[in-house]
Parts: sequence; structure tokens; C-alpha cells
Amino acid sequence: MSQSIDLPKVDDFLQELATIQQTGSKRIALLGSRHVPITHQHLIEMMSYALVLSGNRLITSGATGTNSAAIRGAMRADPNLLTVILPQSLERQPRESREQLAQVMHLVENPENDSLTLAEASALCNLEIVSRCQQLICFAFHDSQTLLKTCQDAEEQRRIITLFYFD
Repeated sequence: MSQSIDLPKVDDFLQELATIQQTGSKRIALLGSRHVPITHQHLIEMMSYALVLSGNRLITSGATGTNSAAIRGAMRADPNLLTVILPQSLERQPRESREQLAQVMHLVENPENDSLTLAEASALCNLEIVSRCQQLICFAFHDSQTLLKTCQDAEEQRRIITLFYFD
């Protein structure tokens, strides 16, 4: 009785190895939950600050919590290396986020998703973010369905994924 084993192709391994060993700047997506304790937000802000300060391009979304902390850190390091992609139009974002988002130089809105639920629009937005990055850093809870699906999509696109769980 023989079984076929699904092994990744050598090309996939080589591509991942090249990305890991790359010493130049990378396009890094940083996404995560809205419900993040302030101490964790400070750590995320420091991480994004360090990533951008070392020349990496940071891509995130505009929600409160993780994404807001990532924006703060990137803006302190180099606002030109930050891209924020919104799931819907700026007007659909929470009031507390709009002031911060107004300062972002590279802001992408998706008003065509305004008729969708936030969960649906966020899933589409995360797909766009993953398509633009080489590496995904994600902060989630074990029941964060949208974020875990984003990690799965990133894996299918052969991105490097670093997943941190809050719980």
C-alpha cells in the first residue's frame, strides 16, 4: 500500500530561505486584534518602530489596538515607509482612529466595501495587505477567525508568518 505525501517543491523552500536571509529592507505586514492591553500595544509600537527604523516598509490596517500601535511606531521612525490600507472608506473608521489616519502619507481607502460588514471588508483588506508583503506578523487570540484566516491565506501565498497569541 503506497501513500502519496504532499511535500513542498524545492522552489518553495528556496524562496522562503531567500526571504529569511534577505538583509535588505522587506515589506512587512503587521496585523492584529483590536482588543489589546495597553502594555502589549507599547511592545507592538516598539516593534514597528524598530522594523521601520531599520529600513523595512510596514503595511497595516487602520483599526484600533494592534494596528494603531503599529502606525504610531512607524510614524515615529519614518512616515514614508508606512502604508495603511483601510477595509472601507475613512468615514467608516472609528472617530478615535480618523485623527491618526489623517496623518498617514500612504493611506489606501476602499469605499467600494462600505456596504459590506466590517468582518467581510476586513477579510478582503487583509488579503490585499498580504498580497503586498513578504512577511506577516500577526497578533491574535485563538478565536480571532479573520486574523487566523489571514495567516492561512499568507501561508498559501508562501509568506513568512510570525503569529503571536494573546491568550
